[in-house]
Amino acid sequence: MGHYTPEKVSLVVCLVGLPARGKTFIGRKIARYLTWLGYNTRVFNIGDYRRQRLGSHHRHDFFDPSNPEGARARNEVAQAALMDLAEWMRSGGEVAIYDATNTTRARRHHVLEFCKARNLEVLFIESICEDPTIIEANVRETKLSSPDYANVEPDEAVRDFRARIDHYARAYEPIHEEGYSYIKLIDVGRILVAHLIDGYLPGRIVFFLMNLHIVRRPIWLTRHGESKLNTEGRIGGDAGLSPLGDQYAQKLSEFMREHAIRPPRVWCSTLQRTLQTCRYLPMPPVQWSALNEIDAGVCDGMTYDEIQAQMPDEFSARQTDKLHYRYPRGESYEDVIVRLEPVIIEAERQREPVLIVAHQAVLRALYAYFMDKDPDSCVRMEIPLHTVLELTPGPYAFEEKRYHLM
Repeated sequence: MGHYTPEKVSLVVCLVGLPARGKTFIGRKIARYLTWLGYNTRVFNIGDYRRQRLGSHHRHDFFDPSNPEGARARNEVAQAALMDLAEWMRSGGEVAIYDATNTTRARRHHVLEFCKARNLEVLFIESICEDPTIIEANVRETKLSSPDYANVEPDEAVRDFRARIDHYARAYEPIHEEGYSYIKLIDVGRILVAHLIDGYLPGRIVFFLMNLHIVRRPIWLTRHGESKLNTEGRIGGDAGLSPLGDQYAQKLSEFMREHAIRPPRVWCSTLQRTLQTCRYLPMPPVQWSALNEIDAGVCDGMTYDEIQAQMPDEFSARQTDKLHYRYPRGESYEDVIVRLEPVIIEAERQREPVLIVAHQAVLRALYAYFMDKDPDSCVRMEIPLHTVLELTPGPYAFEEKRYHLM
């Protein structure tokens, strides 16, 4: 998939911070965002490496910096992940996210020199959190479900993990190195400090992180109700709703009254069929031209059978590579993803629930982002009419429910 690249991308995002400070949450968010934009991105999580190589039975004393055996084993695991990272980048990777504590100057210096020797740019992202409510929630929601604490009583697991944090805290040296490119993210977005940020992609990551928060709220996705052109099997156009589509608009309003604990922000396209689908909702929609359906160009208003009969080469090209295929004088799915980026940023920024009423191609692209799917795997996904997709953020990923209202 294409993206804007003014130069070859070879970026290592090195996370820094004490345990339970949201590093993995941040790393996975960045990975999901960059993957959706088309960058070949991969996370190298040191905890996963440790469990795969050494097992998941380690208690807090394994992480004590005064434990030479534990320190040696942890350094070997971290180095193995770095070697794998370098090999993956050499074979075509573009952005590697090195998810580890990296809490000492010596460790960060080693990572930087290792990457510089291989012509890899390094951006450090330090997550600092002193809010005890955020730390406690992170410990209980994510760490207690870790394989490290399988079959361990929850209160005992919490005590052990807090002792692990104390071990790291004794050796922790926050980033102040001159000459390093870094971002300090305090309390998951309350304050952001950017230092020596240079280049298109690091700047884009800064902007993304500026809109990040951990407030949980559902995002609802739905297509417009059935339109008059839907009844004829025609694509595109700007037709209004059929009687059945208007019935769905009423059902959608009832659904939101029942399911929305607090009033959502409502976003829709500028086309009649989405505006009419929002007509019974108690809150007015905000119109986004970015949410308009994929532009079918010269095929607008045709049926797929007509396209196959009159333009067989175009029909075949679309069937072969739906993600990259661009309608003559129209758009491709790639084009849709590019224009949806502001919608994604605004959705991440919102702290209120969001209802997005849009079109099948647009919702496929949005679904790929929120559910961390390769866009190529979603371009043929069926998003049926008269159905609401409820996406609720979990600790690291969104959970999905579907409601068929008619």
